[in-house]
Amino acid sequence: MKFIHSADVHLDSPLRGLERYEGAPVDEIRGASRRAFQNLIQFAIDEEVAFVLLAGDLFDGDWRDYNTGLFFIRQIARLHDAGIRAFFAAGNHDAASQMTKTLRPPPNLHLFATRAAESVLLEDLGVLIHGQGFASRAVTEDLSAGYPLADPALFNIGLLHTALDGRSGHETYAPCTLDGLRSRGYQYWALGHVHRREVVAEDPWVVFPGNLQGRHARETGAKGCSLVRVEAGQVASVEHRALDVVRWSLCELDVSEAQTLDEVYDLVMPALADALHAAEGRLVAARVRLHGACCIHRRLRAERERVTNECRSLAQTIGSGAIWIERLLLETRPSVSEASALARDDAFSGLLRSIRDLDLDSDRLAMLAADFADLSTKLPVDLRSGPDPIDPSEPEQIRARLEDAKALLLERLLREGHHR
Repeated sequence: MKFIHSADVHLDSPLRGLERYEGAPVDEIRGASRRAFQNLIQFAIDEEVAFVLLAGDLFDGDWRDYNTGLFFIRQIARLHDAGIRAFFAAGNHDAASQMTKTLRPPPNLHLFATRAAESVLLEDLGVLIHGQGFASRAVTEDLSAGYPLADPALFNIGLLHTALDGRSGHETYAPCTLDGLRSRGYQYWALGHVHRREVVAEDPWVVFPGNLQGRHARETGAKGCSLVRVEAGQVASVEHRALDVVRWSLCELDVSEAQTLDEVYDLVMPALADALHAAEGRLVAARVRLHGACCIHRRLRAERERVTNECRSLAQTIGSGAIWIERLLLETRPSVSEASALARDDAFSGLLRSIRDLDLDSDRLAMLAADFADLSTKLPVDLRSGPDPIDPSEPEQIRARLEDAKALLLERLLREGHHR
């Protein structure tokens, strides 16, 4: 017997960070979650699985219209035509309280109750599936504690949307423990909510398959589902299968040895080529991070726009539209000591020290952003439009611009020092 375990599809969730760039493949980006879900359905049909498990956050909140629901019903109907059943336990994004629009589910789809755990017997397979969906967005109690004990004569599966004992970047909804899950006696726990794939345990199997399609630059790497094979009432294998259509990639480059911008580009080009190769034909959204102490730190800062667009040009050359630069992060630092410049007693040195010592924690950045909230309306049009518009209300842009200012001031001070 085979079945598929999927979670966190987030149908019709927009991919963040790409569409704002002029020339980006908007048509391919928009609807990526749908195409990934179509891949999931086709994979289930091709593998002739017995059923598909959907462990929450199938949707991304309330539908804007019924088209999201109609698309989902159409895809589940494809499973019905192939004789494949589907089971869904709602997560925080598609909790009962979040959804104002509903459609009658197809006969092959079971929606688990939200008031208490329930069990569904698949008598022909000797499988018992236990599950409970979220009634509200913020579920803070341990739902797994209410799941029934396993039937020792059957293969038991627990379907649950949970943060388990906590995962970075995810709200601690439906918290539970590994020992608590083990106490139920199930052979497989199909979890959802955490977007990074993780095999928590193998005795029994406790698995987060990760989300089906990465949605932003923090969700890098292959995304997809878990294909589970069961033999003689025990899990024989759990395999990850990539089904995403847009692959997010982080290219981290140490430019410490670079003497010129061309040498930086010589490092960027193979990194982009590697990301494109790893994506196996998918569209790549790449974030490029340059770091290290280098002699061209100040030039990188001073010519940020040029460097960014040179990298985009390299991406066009390499991928013919198959790889796009989502963002260029400049996290380099000077390779020379700032001590002599900072020790001087003049206006430039004082300003540089003020910028250096500015406390750039999140609260301070938020306060600065609020102070500058109306500044964008006073900026020239050419600064408020284009591929990299300036938005002074964004805390991270304030941080980046302050670092640019620091680099420019340091260059000026050092240049003056050489002339004296």
